[in-house]
Amino acid sequence: MRCDTEVFFQSVSPGEYDESTGDYKEDTVLEEKRHASVTDTGTDTMNLVYGAIKQGSKTVRLQMHYKKTFDRIRIGNALYRVDFERKLRTKHVFVVSEVQSGRN
Repeated sequence: MRCDTEVFFQSVSPGEYDESTGDYKEDTVLEEKRHASVTDTGTDTMNLVYGAIKQGSKTVRLQMHYKKTFDRIRIGNALYRVDFERKLRTKHVFVVSEVQSGRN
């Protein structure tokens, strides 16, 4: 397993309301980079997790457990939400699906 893909675990804090303008400020996004093995999710796993075939589903495998809380994962320019995760003895596996770049 080659952990050659950079993945970014994102924590999103919603922007606060600005009374002077009547708008909300931009969301604050904090990222933490990890290297992972990223592959397309297999058909058997998709049927288990989603009950059907889902386009754009990826499997992210880390060598060590990721213990911090996060809202989503960024791979390249695409954002993903975690649909399933499993902690093995030392490895951590996430099955993710792509989401729009707006608020989750």
